[in-house]
Amino acid sequence: MGDTLEFNEIYQEVKGSWNDGRLRFSKQNVVYKNNKTGKVDSIPAGELNQAQWRRVCLGHGIKLGTSTGHVYKYDGFRDTDFEKLSEFFKSNYKMDLSEKDMSVKGWNWGTAKFSGPLLSFDINDHTAFEIPLSNVSQCATGKNEVTLEFHQNDDTEVSLMEVRFYVPPSQTDERQDPVEAFAQNVLSKADVIQATGDAVCIFKELQCLTPRGRYDIRIYPTFLHLHGKTFDYKIPYTTVLRLFLLPHKDQRQMFFVISLDPPIKQGQTRYHFLILLFSKEEDINLTLNMSEEDVEKRFEGKLSKNMSGSLYEMVSRVMKALVNRKITVPGNFQGHSGAQCITCSYKASSGLLYPLERGFIYVHKPPVHLRFEEISCVNFARGTTTTRSFDFEIETKQGNQYTFSSIEREEYGKLFDFVNAKKLNIKNRGFKEKKGMKGKIDEYSDSDEDQHDAYLERMKAEGKIREEGNDSDDSDGSGSDESFNPGEEDEEIAEEYDSNASASDSSDEGDDSEDESAKKKAKKAKVVKEKKERKPRKEKKQKDKAGPKRPMSAYMLWLNSSRERIKSENPGISITEISKKAGEMWRQLNKDEKEEWETKAGEAKRQYDKLKKEYKESGGGSTSSPRKEKRKSGGKKDEKTRKSSGGEKEKERGGNDSFKSREFIETSDDSSSDSDHKSKSKKKRKKKESEEEEEEEAVSTPASSEEESD
Repeated sequence: MGDTLEFNEIYQEVKGSWNDGRLRFSKQNVVYKNNKTGKVDSIPAGELNQAQWRRVCLGHGIKLGTSTGHVYKYDGFRDTDFEKLSEFFKSNYKMDLSEKDMSVKGWNWGTAKFSGPLLSFDINDHTAFEIPLSNVSQCATGKNEVTLEFHQNDDTEVSLMEVRFYVPPSQTDERQDPVEAFAQNVLSKADVIQATGDAVCIFKELQCLTPRGRYDIRIYPTFLHLHGKTFDYKIPYTTVLRLFLLPHKDQRQMFFVISLDPPIKQGQTRYHFLILLFSKEEDINLTLNMSEEDVEKRFEGKLSKNMSGSLYEMVSRVMKALVNRKITVPGNFQGHSGAQCITCSYKASSGLLYPLERGFIYVHKPPVHLRFEEISCVNFARGTTTTRSFDFEIETKQGNQYTFSSIEREEYGKLFDFVNAKKLNIKNRGFKEKKGMKGKIDEYSDSDEDQHDAYLERMKAEGKIREEGNDSDDSDGSGSDESFNPGEEDEEIAEEYDSNASASDSSDEGDDSEDESAKKKAKKAKVVKEKKERKPRKEKKQKDKAGPKRPMSAYMLWLNSSRERIKSENPGISITEISKKAGEMWRQLNKDEKEEWETKAGEAKRQYDKLKKEYKESGGGSTSSPRKEKRKSGGKKDEKTRKSSGGEKEKERGGNDSFKSREFIETSDDSSSDSDHKSKSKKKRKKKESEEEEEEEAVSTPASSEEESD
C-alpha cells in the first residue's frame, strides 16, 4: 500500500449540482480540488473521526466527519475501491471504513436528526435523505409545520425550492414547543443572513463597476452588505472565492476584484465578480466598531482598532482578514509600456488583460478569470482589421473559447515569453519555433509578407504585370512624353476662368485624341501580358457501353445490402438522409466487419480486370472512337447543307414581290374584328384550336356574301 491514494472524476454535491474534481488521501491530510472553481478542501488527518462507505446514485460514496463538526461527502467511487480505501484508513488513520445502508422504501414518516451541519431523515435507523443546513436560505414555522427554503443554483436544471416537515405535538414536555425547537436547530446552522448587531466598519460612496453604481459597503462579521440607491446585496463570506488587487494602466487607479460563487443576482442578471475602482490619492482614517481586545482576539494582529492609509489598502486589508483568503496581485509580467497589463478588447468593449502567476484575468466588461489548469491551449492570431495588432485566443478544456483582440503588435514578444515560461500549449507553433525568439517576433511583425498568403501573392503578381505593361507603353509613346510643355497648365486655367475657352478646346482636341490612342495601346498591351497560355483540354474518355461494367467499392456493396434495413429502422427517411446515416454507420464498423466487404470488392475488381482483358483481346473498344469522329464530321456537313438550303428559301421568299403577310391584307374593319376575337381568346384560353378556326370563318362570311350581291 502506497503513501497516497488518488482518484479522478470524484463528485461533490454543491447546492444541487455535481461538481467533478480530484481526491487525494495521504498520511497528513485529505485534499479535494474542484475542477470547476479550483477551490481546495483540505482535511487534516488528525481531525477525522468518522468514515462511512455508502451506495449512492453515482455508484458509491464516502462520508467523512471531523472533530470540528464539519461533514464532507464525495461520490463517484467504484465497488472495487472499497478494499483499497478500508486498508488505507486502517494503516494510516487508525480507523475503520464502515458500510452504511440507505433506506429506499420511499416512506415519508420517520425521525429527523440533527448531526452537525446536516439534517438527516431516518427510517428504521436507515438514512432516507440528508439536507445540508448551509443550503437553507429561510425557515418558516406554522402550527405543526416547519418550511425550509433553499438557495438556488443556476448550474442545475432542476432545483429544490422548499421542504415541509410535519412536527407532531409533544406529549412529554409541554413547556417547549417542538416546532420552535425544530426551527431553532435549523437556524443555528442555516445560511440565513440576518443583519443583527452593528457593522464592523462602513465604507461610504465607493465606485463599483459591476454592478454599476456607487454603494455603501457595510462590513459585518459573517457577510458583506452593499447598499445602493436602487439595490441592496448581501454577500456571505463563504461565497467569496478569490480576491484580486490590480493596478490600472494609468498608474493612478486600482481595481479591487471579488470573485463570487454562487454569484449575486439581480433579476436575470448574474454578477460573478464584484469590481471596485479606487483612486490611489484617496486616503481614509478607519476606526473599527470593536474593542481593542476583541480586535486582537479575533484578527490576531491582522487588523487594529485605528488604521489610516489609502482607501484601497484599507478595504483590501479588512476583506482579507474577514474572508481569510489571500489577495492575488500581478506577478513579474511587464508589457511594452511598462504596465503589468495589456490593453485589448473582449467581445464589444475594451478593457485590460492581466497575466497572473496562475492565470489570466480580464476587467472589466464582462470580467473573465481563467486559471492555467483549465486552459487547453492558446493561439496567437493575426488581427482581422489591421496588421498593427493581433488577437490572443484562449481555449479551455471544456471547449469554450475566449478571444482578446486588438492587442498592440509590440506586446507580442512579452506575452509570448510569458506564455512560454508558464509552459502553456501554444496552438500555432510551427517552423518559427526552430528559430530564436527574436526571429519569432520579426516574422510575426512582417506577417503581411507571409509566403503562405495566397491573396497577397496574387496581388503582387498582378502588380508586376501592370508594371511591365506600363513599361511597354512608355517605350511605345516615348516621343509624346518627352515633349513636355509647361504652358499647357495655363491653357487649362484659361478654360475655367477666361471667356476665350474655344481656342484652348481646339488646341486640346489633338492632345486628347493622342492620349486616347495611347490609352488604347496601353490597354491592349495589358491584355496581352495578363493572358496566360492555356493548356489544351484533355478530351474526355468516351464510355464504352459494350464493355464490362466497373466494379463497386466495398462501401457501395455494403450500402446496397443495408439500404432496406436502414429504411425499416428509420421509417419515412429521405434519400439524402439515408446516405448520411449510412456514412455514419460505415465509419462505426470495426476492421473485421469492413474486411468482409473489402474482400468482396477485391474479388469483383479481379473479375472486372479479367473481363476487360478478354474484351480488349477480342477487339472491343478499338473502333469506337473513329466511328464517333465520322458521325461528328457527317453531322457538321449535314448542318451546313441545311443552313445553305434554308438561306436559299429565305432569298426566294424575299425576292417575290407578290408575297405579303396576312396583317398587310386585312382592312381596318377586319383588324377591329380581330381585336374583339383576341379579347375573347384571352378570356377563353383553354379552348381547342378547332373552335378558334370556326369563329374566324363565322367572322369572314358576311363580307363574302356582300361581294356576291354586288
